[in-house]
Amino acid sequence: MINESDIKPLLSEEEIQNGIKKLANVLNERYKNQEVYLICVLKGSVMFFTDLAKLLKMPVKMEFIRLSSYGSGTTSSGKVNAVDIKLPDLNDKNVLIIEDIIDTGHTAKFLMDFLNHNFKFKDIKFCALLDKKIKREANIEADYYCFEVDDKYLVGYGLDIDGHYRNLPYIGYIEV
Repeated sequence: MINESDIKPLLSEEEIQNGIKKLANVLNERYKNQEVYLICVLKGSVMFFTDLAKLLKMPVKMEFIRLSSYGSGTTSSGKVNAVDIKLPDLNDKNVLIIEDIIDTGHTAKFLMDFLNHNFKFKDIKFCALLDKKIKREANIEADYYCFEVDDKYLVGYGLDIDGHYRNLPYIGYIEV
């Protein structure tokens, strides 16, 4: 188990909130008064999801799904586990998937393939707090993201190591 003193700061709470405000402004302009279904990919994106949702001015409906590709390790296994993916009828709806980070892209691709196979959307976009393009293995990109990050193991603000440090108000990294 690592100690919080082992975590090196990357993004402060203020930087994160400023990035989310900028993203919210873009989304508010894009969707105006259209209803949008926000899909939170648990557990990592819950902090980002709630902070972003509070800034959105259009009518929203919130849905939650749970996927996993890490288990207790520090690298993506490349295999996505659909822990809970129950959703209402999303046909002809605007959908915005909210994720904490896209790194290898396996989880994002799995989710987009699943959704596009099961629904015919009015509009579907993928939104991530963090985009780790350097680690991308799957052919997928975020439609929206707040920050591009380097290849570091990140914790805080929803991101964890073996379930710990999700509650930090900032994002830091650890040497693994």
